[in-house]
Order: sequence, then structure tokens, then C-alpha cells
Amino acid sequence: MNIPFSKVDCSGLERELVSEVLESGWLTTASKAQQFEKQFRKTVGASYACAVNSCTAGLHLGLEALGVGPGDQVLVPSMTFTSSAEVIRYLGADPIFLDVDYETRLLTPKIVEEALLNHSSIKALVVVHFGGQVAAMPDIEGKEGILSICKRYGVKIIEDAAHAFPSRIGDRYVGSYGDVTCFSFYANKTITTGEGGMLLTEDEEIFKRVKTMRLHGINRDIWDRFTDTNSSWEYDVIAPGYKYNMPDINAAIGIAQLARAHEFREGRQKCADYYDQALEGIECIDLPLCLREREGHSWHLYPIVLNEKSFMSRNCFIERLKERGVGNSVHYKPLHRMTYYRDYYNLKSQDFPNTERIWKGTVSLPIYFGLSDWELEFVAHAVREVLGVN
Repeated sequence: MNIPFSKVDCSGLERELVSEVLESGWLTTASKAQQFEKQFRKTVGASYACAVNSCTAGLHLGLEALGVGPGDQVLVPSMTFTSSAEVIRYLGADPIFLDVDYETRLLTPKIVEEALLNHSSIKALVVVHFGGQVAAMPDIEGKEGILSICKRYGVKIIEDAAHAFPSRIGDRYVGSYGDVTCFSFYANKTITTGEGGMLLTEDEEIFKRVKTMRLHGINRDIWDRFTDTNSSWEYDVIAPGYKYNMPDINAAIGIAQLARAHEFREGRQKCADYYDQALEGIECIDLPLCLREREGHSWHLYPIVLNEKSFMSRNCFIERLKERGVGNSVHYKPLHRMTYYRDYYNLKSQDFPNTERIWKGTVSLPIYFGLSDWELEFVAHAVREVLGVN
């Protein structure tokens, strides 16, 4: 038996739509990218969408459009992938690293406000929605959310939603909260384009800036220049932009995947429901906490944590699962442990107690659409066997 950590399902319209692109003779950004943008923003309920070649590109463009630059300070959790912080450094700004809540791996309103009280010159906040679960963005049941807190302090918000499609609180999807939201369509994400991302915003000026900077700072859309018979070839470069556009081949895959996004989400929730039941009561592991209705969680990851009651190390647990044919991964080695950030900013592990506790025990189990009941049973049995639980 060999159960991979992640597996992509491309059994829908992917081949048909990619063939349409190949037959068109136009393989870069064109009508399919525009269609994907339109359908994605309508699904989420956002006003503007810009397809890019990665979530990292979206985060970079978003922070640049928000005016982040040399000398600015930007809050970011240490429990995240490096792209959440590296884009801050691209712009000459400095990340201020934060600890997270242990049970959810998320920033909380309390953590954010304490950071804003301790740092008076914060320009922006990068909120990372972890594993498919949404941070406490809006005010809920009389409790002030991250949005209101940042508004009081005049701090812009960019949401790293690489894990969070289609995640929501109530009827409001991630992508309609902060100033900018960026999604990932990397190969192992909840929907994929192979490589790719999407930036959403409600601000027309941010959208215009992002769209220009996405392709070399050119002031006109390349698709329009080559397809409009009444259009002139001439264009202008109005800023030193980047090469961050999404080709139509990738967008075609995205359109097909988007059509099945909720079907995929339901499949991953089935996995999470099974694991919750099968692994409940094992004292040496902590299961992921779902804060709100399960249907609002996109279940990109199912991370468990070996706690202080475990008789074995996390790394030993990983190897023994692999020996039994169960793929797994770690999300994440925190940024305060990465050589560059640790040394450049003189970061100390003791300043991130919850993140450290998570890191030392965290293991992500297989969770994807198409995992059968017997495969889920196999994974759960392997976990219990390795841990010596009957």
C-alpha cells in the first residue's frame, strides 16, 4: 500500500479546455485568463481579480500596491511558508514576526493588537489563513475582529489565502475581507493550475496598479493590443514592473478546477471527518481545532501535533508512517528557525512558544478528494499502530 500525501484530480474539463488553448495558437495570457478571473471573483464575491503566476507574485504585487517600501515594517506570523515574508524583503521593508494560537495556528485579534501596541510604525499586516481555516477577520458576537483592529490603527491588510479556497465565515468568502487577498493554485492546493495564483481586491486603484505591474509596468493589456483591429501597436512603460502574468494554458486548467471546487472541498471534509472520529481520544496527539462551521473550512491540510505525552519524536513518527506507505509532510518549519530570518533579525525561539510547540510535533496527514474509505482506514490504522494505540 502506498498512499501519497497529495494527489491532483484532473478528470474534468481540463484536457478539453487546454486543447482549446493549444488550437487557438495563443498560449500566453488571453481570453482564458480573463474568463478565469471573472469566474473566480464571482465565486468569491469580490469586485476585482488579477490572475498571476503564483501566490508569491500576488503577495508581492499586493504589498507594492499598498505602498509598502524601504524601511516599512510589516507584521507576519512565523508559522507560514517563506513567501509570506520574502515578499516584504523584496520591497526593502522588514517583517515583524508574530507567534500564533496553538490550537488553530492562526493569528488572533489579541495577538495582532498586542503587536500593534508594541510596534508603533507598522505599515501592513500579512494574515495567513492556515490549513483552510479563516482567521477571525470580521467582528463576531460582539468581539472585535482583525479588520476592525487594523482599521483603528491605520494598518493595511493583505491576506495570504494560499490554503483558503473556498473558505468562508458564514456566507462571506475569504477574498472579500482585507485590502488585498492572494490565493495559490500550486499543484497540491485545493484547486490547481499547476503553477499560478489570483489576487482579489475591492479597491479599483489597487487593481489598476497590480494589473500594470503584473506585466512589466506596461500601460495596456497585451491581449487587447494584438486582437483589437482598431488598436495601435504602441504602448508605454509607466513603472518598472514584473513578469507575473498567468498563461492561458494554466488558466484553462483553473477554469475546469474551479467548476469542481465545492465538490473537492466536500471530499476533503469527508477525510477530516473520518480522521476526527478515528483518531479521537489519542492522548499523545492534538487534532486540528475547527473554530466554526465545518462547511466554512476548506480543509487544505489535516495537521496533527504530537504533544508532550508522546513517547517518540516527530521525525521518528514521520519515518514510521512512511515505512507503512503513508505519505505525510510538515507545515511548517517556522520562519524564525530559518537561517536567513533567524540571523538577520536575531530571532529567538523562546519568543515564539506556541509556534515552537506546534513545530516540534506537527505532521500533516493525507487529505484530498478521492481518498477512499479503506485508504482513510489504512492511514488512521497506521497512525494508531505507530503510536501503540489499539
